[in-house]
Amino acid sequence: MDTNQAGDGWSALADGTRRAIVDRLAQRPQAVGQLAEQLPVSRSAVSQHLKILKDAGLVSEQAVGTRRIYRLNPAAVAALRDQLDTFWQRALTNYAEVAEQAPEEDS
Repeated sequence: MDTNQAGDGWSALADGTRRAIVDRLAQRPQAVGQLAEQLPVSRSAVSQHLKILKDAGLVSEQAVGTRRIYRLNPAAVAALRDQLDTFWQRALTNYAEVAEQAPEEDS
């Protein structure tokens, strides 16, 4: 997953319904109808959300008979996690530097 696609992944996850879809796909691969049964949106809306997730590289699909089964792309999810880990480490490092430079208060 390239950096540009990783940015798309964060944008795709900004929507609550798409996060709910990702949460359900993390449990197991599912078809649109299965996902729609679990969400308060129409089947058509689920399809639109899946397209955005697919375009961002977070989801892949496989034809099984007349249905399409969607699953998470583990490499894309790992790339997002790596980015988040990097952000977190930078924040901790910066916090530690600021804390060490803070003047001590006189008691």
